[in-house]
Amino acid sequence: MSKAFTKETDGADDDELTLPALPAGGKNYITPAGYKRLRDELFDLIDNERPKVVEAVHWAASNGDRSENGDYLYGKKRLREIDRRIRFLTKRLEIAEVVDPSLHAGSDQVFFGATVTYADDAGVERSITILGIDEAESRDAQVSWISPVARALLKARVGDEVQLPTPGGVRTLEVVAVNYPRTSTAA
Repeated sequence: MSKAFTKETDGADDDELTLPALPAGGKNYITPAGYKRLRDELFDLIDNERPKVVEAVHWAASNGDRSENGDYLYGKKRLREIDRRIRFLTKRLEIAEVVDPSLHAGSDQVFFGATVTYADDAGVERSITILGIDEAESRDAQVSWISPVARALLKARVGDEVQLPTPGGVRTLEVVAVNYPRTSTAA
């Protein structure tokens, strides 16, 4: 049978492929701002985007032959993508543990939500912010709290040296500065 005549699957099993792994028994830590961003995305999908796509699919279905109706086929595919993202966001928000990093403002110890400046053994300084799995963006110098560099830095204090195992060998990092936001950026 030609692939053109096979039924497209719902894709429900794809949910697990998109979930970043949590450590066994670990929590899904997230900042208040990250939680708000995910919640806003979920509500936007439910209240705005999904109803628009449902309306488009309904209109396309009323036009007759669905097998050759591009609007209908694309709409159904987009609806599956939206529903998959809604399920993902719902699961993540259910298990999220909101941690306000501003509670540590003024501390010189590295905890979740800290912006850490460190120097490597070559003397190169870098700054990273340690955030939750669902909110960290590497292009913005943000790392997940379960990343190797974050795990090496957590609980260290300014002036401490920590060991970071890498594929190229163990590197030594010295904590130069630790900063926290003064107040929470979300409610």
